[in-house]
Amino acid sequence: MNVKDIYGDLPAIETKRLIMRKINMEDAEDMFAYTSNPAVSRFVTWEAHRSLSDTKDFIQLVLQNYEDKKIAPWGIEHKESGKLIGTIDFVSWLVNHHLAEMGYVLAPEYWGRGLMTEAVRKFVAFGFENMNLVRIQARCYVENLGSERVMQKAGMSFEGIVRKGMLVKGEHVNLKLYAIIK
Repeated sequence: MNVKDIYGDLPAIETKRLIMRKINMEDAEDMFAYTSNPAVSRFVTWEAHRSLSDTKDFIQLVLQNYEDKKIAPWGIEHKESGKLIGTIDFVSWLVNHHLAEMGYVLAPEYWGRGLMTEAVRKFVAFGFENMNLVRIQARCYVENLGSERVMQKAGMSFEGIVRKGMLVKGEHVNLKLYAIIK
């Protein structure tokens, strides 16, 4: 098993309400709608997108990663609306250690509906069943109670606080670490 086995032809992953699939340039406006929102960028490593051009540049990077068979995010499409409402991905994958770390983001108008928990649960199952993973972890800012709740509802266990665990936007931040074991 290696990165190219999964990312060589990124499979669509479906749940009752969502389709996790390759992002494409037609998603730019939907993606810009949430990536330009300061509430969304508050707890992530990237700054809010200031223009549609910023979003298109990001999508171009994702498309290049797909082409190069490198780690890249799945877009989260809401079946009912047909809109791209977020992304989910394994931000790192240590193939030899059977370990991956996931990250996700969701448009705020979809917060509080259990959609991200639904996506994370399916993504965890995909990692265990298709990627030969034994451990999947995720981290969030200590203050990000919504993300922490998603991890808890997805069956992940709290393992501790990683003090000054990441340099984000010029500041070292403390992170809560959660994980689930196969």
